[in-house]
Amino acid sequence: MFRGEGEVLARRKTLAVLQDEVKSVVDAARELPSVYSSVLNNDLITLETASKKIKNAEVSVEALRRSLTRELAEIGAMIMSREAVLKTAYDIENVVHFIDGVAFRFSQISNKAVQPGNLSGEIKELINMAVEIVQRLSEVIRSLTINPAQSIELASNVEKLEGQIDNKYREITVKVLNKVNSVKDLLVLKDIVERIESMSDACLAASDSVTILALGL
Repeated sequence: MFRGEGEVLARRKTLAVLQDEVKSVVDAARELPSVYSSVLNNDLITLETASKKIKNAEVSVEALRRSLTRELAEIGAMIMSREAVLKTAYDIENVVHFIDGVAFRFSQISNKAVQPGNLSGEIKELINMAVEIVQRLSEVIRSLTINPAQSIELASNVEKLEGQIDNKYREITVKVLNKVNSVKDLLVLKDIVERIESMSDACLAASDSVTILALGL
């Protein structure tokens, strides 16, 4: 087999792992609305089920990243962009860590904390935006194997949505400080919205890594 053919196959294999990674992250993100609704409804069974699915997705992503690390070590210099591939894998993994952190913190808060005023609807909107940005990231990564140039264009959607999430985060933070009386609930809820905003930052970082990777393909 020609070295060029081997490089193409190795590249496809590593990009497939990134796609598997982000698929698990999307699965985890899609459980966040269930986590939130279960808190509102004081549904501990649904909360536990959704939280376990997120934890399983996190474990899956970590396993894929470790597998990719070994694969890249074996491939050696065949893929010139292997450092960019590995950085992208770590950035994707970082997103699922934030998702798991958000789910855990929701399990530590009372449903009364998100009821004051329009706070419940605001947080639901933020969560939906968080799910959407993960899905946007997935689109960016999936396009790598089909059209790397398109993945660079799609990355702008992630950047735009990240800015919207940042604005929503600021709005909710002000309302949390003004409407939540319990110190414990205030601290946990503030931490939750901060982590959702950080999750969107992580999606943007992963998208930027994909852009750098696409430029080398």
